[in-house]
Amino acid sequence: MPTKPLHQLTATEIVQAITAGKTSAEAVAQACLEYIAGREPQVQAWHYLEPDLVLRQARALDRRGTSGPLQGVPVAIKDIIDTCDMPTEYGTPIHKGHRPRIDAVCVALTRRAGGLIMGKTVTTEFANRFPGKTMHPMDPKRTPGGSSSGSAAAVGAGMVPLGVGTQTTASTIRPAAFCGCVGYRPTWGDLRCAGVMEAAGSLDTLGLIARSVEDVVLYRDVLLGIKPEPLPAATVAPRIGFCRTPVWDQCEAETQRLLEECAAGLAKAGAKVTEVTLPEEFGRIEDAHRWISSFEFARNRAWEIDHHLDMISETLRNNRLQDGLSCSFGKYSDARVFAERCRLMLDDLFADYDVLLAPATAGEAPLGLNSTGNAAFCAIWTSMHVPAMTLPLFTGPNGLPIGAQLIARRYNDRRLFEAARWVAGSYK
Repeated sequence: MPTKPLHQLTATEIVQAITAGKTSAEAVAQACLEYIAGREPQVQAWHYLEPDLVLRQARALDRRGTSGPLQGVPVAIKDIIDTCDMPTEYGTPIHKGHRPRIDAVCVALTRRAGGLIMGKTVTTEFANRFPGKTMHPMDPKRTPGGSSSGSAAAVGAGMVPLGVGTQTTASTIRPAAFCGCVGYRPTWGDLRCAGVMEAAGSLDTLGLIARSVEDVVLYRDVLLGIKPEPLPAATVAPRIGFCRTPVWDQCEAETQRLLEECAAGLAKAGAKVTEVTLPEEFGRIEDAHRWISSFEFARNRAWEIDHHLDMISETLRNNRLQDGLSCSFGKYSDARVFAERCRLMLDDLFADYDVLLAPATAGEAPLGLNSTGNAAFCAIWTSMHVPAMTLPLFTGPNGLPIGAQLIARRYNDRRLFEAARWVAGSYK
């Protein structure tokens, strides 16, 4: 039997244990459900969880006897992602009781690979600003981040090894960093989003939240619909650009110190680390992101605005929707052209670096449950369509996690993983 409790195993460890006949999908599911029962009252990560359904599906996996790449791995699914056997309510009472007829592509591929859909996790309203009920798994007075708050909290609390979220601004990297998880946003366009509520299609991606880099590598291949390919055993020390970004002054002093020490430590461990300054234009990307995301989001919510405006929170009405409805098509178009020009500049910059090292958040998860935290540290990279990963490398002054963000060139996700594994193994 595995030496760790079943609910603490990584996805890779679960697959290995089930394949070797040392445990079963039902035993793993039961262990996770028992742990969830004890932790959920303090965390409130789940929007929908039906233990009987979970156990029936786990038994069916055991009876099937095949060994898929995710065989028996429990997965938490954000509640803007369609599931044919569970409600999908998008974090709003407007869609209470909505039952999709088919699974989103990511859910269908997860099931095909032998993954076990545990339930639906809490999202902010329409995956935007207004928080849901979820609390930080290590301090209930603090935000878990958003909008993939429930998925990050479920993984961070030890309830499940894998969570699926989305990211339009900071919705995977930020909560993963707050909750002490590995979080990954892929190159834009790589993972199919059919069956996922669109927030802003020019920016939206799925986001994966896990306990290890290896689990992200495995799950990404499953969602690409390809045979999983582990990372090569040996990894050359990467070329790292330490990028303070135009929003460095929004970082807390302790976070700045931790990142500077990290850059120095990685250099001592053998990486080639140099300071990199982004072109001046990158100081305007956050503003461009605002207009692109708001314009598209407001159009995507046309039906809800016309029929249920009173059921949309004031927070959403007075911020993202107001921005989007006031934005002209000309301003939106200019922002998109500007963003693409910056992407090309960033492509050129990556000629000298494998990854950039940058802040994931300002610091630890802030106190209070009325906000999901500062999104500026992710908005720039989301707008650039580049792959990004946060690693739980640091502990802040209150004993809570702070993530370090690594960013790679577009379409270089595997290089990101190799560098991330090296960094996670080398940083002390």
